[in-house]
Amino acid sequence: MIYLHEKWVKIMKERVLVINGPNLNMLGQREPEIYGGRRLEDINDELRQLAGELRLQVDFFQSNHEGALVDRIQEAVNDADLIIINAGALTHYSIAVHDALKAVSIPVIEVHMSNIYQREEFRHHSLISSMARGGIFGFGHLSYKLALLAAREILNERVE
Repeated sequence: MIYLHEKWVKIMKERVLVINGPNLNMLGQREPEIYGGRRLEDINDELRQLAGELRLQVDFFQSNHEGALVDRIQEAVNDADLIIINAGALTHYSIAVHDALKAVSIPVIEVHMSNIYQREEFRHHSLISSMARGGIFGFGHLSYKLALLAAREILNERVE
């Protein structure tokens, strides 16, 4: 930040960390009738482009391992202003991911490509939701773009 005309001005882009959990590395191959045909890399490329338009820096992390997600969430204290997370199946049972999000006190947006409330009963409960500012689900790959737009608005609130 720099001081200009009696006002602090942020010159660095705010940083958004997009975290994807188990099996999301299989997008494009896994159940295309539910998740569509885009690969995770395709979604990330689209988000990079949109992030540039929104004046955001976006970083990506994917792991099939709960502990790796917890570690990355904890590291976000040093390099993220907001987290967008699709924890995959960990959404429904990972107290560790919940506790990590709670510990870092960084705004969180929960994302799911499918409508978890139209799927199996066990998917109807999210341990992430109580830590999230909001959630976006059911819009396929667009869920991530909508989350990035919401991230921009949330981060704008912090400087107003």
